[in-house]
Amino acid sequence: MNELKKLVCILLSLIGMHTMQAEIITYPAEVTPGSWLCFRKEISVEKDASHNLLKIAADSKYWLWINGELVVREGGLKRGPNPKDTYCDILQDVKGLVPGKNTIALLVWYFGKEGFSHRNSPTAGVSVDLTIGKRRYISDDSWKACIHPSFYIPKGIKPNYRLPESNIGFDAEKEVAFWDKDFDDTQWKNAKVIKNELSGWGQLVERPIPMWKDYGLKDYVKVERKSDTLLVAYLPYNAQVNPYIKLKAKAGRLIDIRTDNYRGGGTPNVYAEYITKSGIQEFEAWGWMNGHQVLYTIPKDVEVLELKFRETGYDTEFAGSFSCEELFYNKLWDKSLRTLYITMRDTYMDCPDRERAQWWGDVVNELGEAFYSLDQNAHLLTRKAILELMNWQRPDSTIFAPVPAGNWNQELPMQMLASVGYYGFWTYYMGTGDKNTIKAVYPNVKKYIHVWKLDEEGLVVPRKGGWTWGDWGDNKDLVLLYNLWYSLALEGFHLMADLLGEKEDSRWACQVNERLKRAFHTKYWNGTFYLSPHYKGKPDDRAQALAVVAGVLPESEYSAIRPFFKQQYHASPYMEKYVLEALCMMGYYEDALERMKKRYYDMVESDLTTLWEGWGIGSKGFGGGSYNHAWSGGPLTILSQYFAGISPLKPAFKEFVIKPVFDCFKHVHSITPTKWGKIELNIVDELDMVVMKVKIPRNTKGYFHIPDRIKKYRINGKEKKNKKLEILKEGIWDIELYLLSI
Repeated sequence: MNELKKLVCILLSLIGMHTMQAEIITYPAEVTPGSWLCFRKEISVEKDASHNLLKIAADSKYWLWINGELVVREGGLKRGPNPKDTYCDILQDVKGLVPGKNTIALLVWYFGKEGFSHRNSPTAGVSVDLTIGKRRYISDDSWKACIHPSFYIPKGIKPNYRLPESNIGFDAEKEVAFWDKDFDDTQWKNAKVIKNELSGWGQLVERPIPMWKDYGLKDYVKVERKSDTLLVAYLPYNAQVNPYIKLKAKAGRLIDIRTDNYRGGGTPNVYAEYITKSGIQEFEAWGWMNGHQVLYTIPKDVEVLELKFRETGYDTEFAGSFSCEELFYNKLWDKSLRTLYITMRDTYMDCPDRERAQWWGDVVNELGEAFYSLDQNAHLLTRKAILELMNWQRPDSTIFAPVPAGNWNQELPMQMLASVGYYGFWTYYMGTGDKNTIKAVYPNVKKYIHVWKLDEEGLVVPRKGGWTWGDWGDNKDLVLLYNLWYSLALEGFHLMADLLGEKEDSRWACQVNERLKRAFHTKYWNGTFYLSPHYKGKPDDRAQALAVVAGVLPESEYSAIRPFFKQQYHASPYMEKYVLEALCMMGYYEDALERMKKRYYDMVESDLTTLWEGWGIGSKGFGGGSYNHAWSGGPLTILSQYFAGISPLKPAFKEFVIKPVFDCFKHVHSITPTKWGKIELNIVDELDMVVMKVKIPRNTKGYFHIPDRIKKYRINGKEKKNKKLEILKEGIWDIELYLLSI
């Protein structure tokens, strides 16, 4: 009973923790952008401190030490969940606290400027609320504070305006070990308390995604000396890294650290520099960078003792896979996954270099890829993105991306339609079953759907928004694209309305969409492809693809449009996903593979481990030509969903389709991760027979579509009557398919 009472007390204290907000503390003088602030406090703990709850928020990032041990590396998320509020971390049972005296030390990096992924506040500081048993310790003026003397902003070129982060300089001669328990902070000033309502932080919103995964310090694949002063360290793949160096030097030597991707996407990104002290020392750059190589520029008289890197990243596992006998498609799937992972952190990103921004054209592709490649943690980032997008909705009901953002507020109408529609929010629901999130954003989606107006024919009246962008590249038939993205948005809205019992909204969306589809086909179809009357460019492959996936093009016209996709190549890698999907939906799988190989050949054959923004890099690409761009991974989804043939029928893959393509590959192995377990498929073509092994997770059903070319088949050794569909429940199924010769 005593234990029960103890547990109840703990739970009550935890509940209370969520409802209380500590004040914000800052340095009691001017804090300039790019500053690093130190905070310290000694607390006394009477009894067992292992059960505790820590609520901590910062603008912009923080590092936490307890009793001299680093327990949180780069805490915090870029602001914010909406234009006003701030994320906070809630950490349970933080290690390192002991009975008696404890020293808590914090280092806070204040960006101090707006960016495409961050909304700045006027308050550089931290909010701390620690509960241990019945005791509560908060951020108040008893904390000691100072500006860290070692950190500075280098004098070189600043990162481009899209990034809120500064370059990081560190002077080791001024270093202070302020995290040590015995450090003397008596000369420090008492922290200044700022009332929450005056801070610009708004409310503290619990962090909705995991803390970062720390892979630890690792050795480079190899290190080459390129000159007397330049060392090039090779990473195993494109990664988010903190470069590390151990060295022996005289004082005052300057070391420059950046990656080969410093100008990724065409503009300056971030780098670090280090000024040595005398003797043996080590330095780790705490602002992450990305690339395939780390470039260390080191004076000749500095002795390098060790070079390493720390990889950090979003906390998710690579849980899915796809392979076949053709190496090209395996490499393409793997590079798509690497590209997806490196564009995940505080938010989904378009690229980890020039912008680190949550553009929703990218997010739509990313969230779909995640269902076939990553574990369930990944979908928390999608949920965060959905809530952010709609929580930033403006009073006029328009939405815009990227958000969070402090220096961008322009609507890209077609990206916004893609986000709220079938491939955006609805795909998220079908992959997760998260009805609560759909319910939360539904009123906002409805408002945005009704921002759009139709003409007397039932077609969309195009809206410029802030940036009339349909895709990179030329030959964009924007009138077609506007209408088709709106059709897909209506389809998603109708499905969400049905889910939530909003029958009137559902009927309206269906009626409007059916009228739009009829009018669109009648007005724009010329017998071979779609073309709007005033458009002067070459016919648009993007638009034709969207017409197929939106269900606008009748099946009777599939054969008419098929040659088009072997003649027109205008889509960027962003929209190429929909072209490939259209070919698969029409049943032209070999055409899809042929086009996939043609379009992605240079990327796959490149030594780079990620996919590019355009079909070339730099001046040969689009938008700056970054070599790691989220939207380019569409083939991952296509290969898993259509060629392995796994797609959800009911939310969270509770029931799913098994419809692999048997005529394109001799061998296919795929794993699709779900909340129930992994769907595993192995297919081997043995001349006149195809052998399949399927693993169905618990509490799920797989609907196996029998190909038309089947003479007979066996399941687990038992011959079956020729059906079109077999329902497979939990377990392992051995299937032998005997094919008729063509």
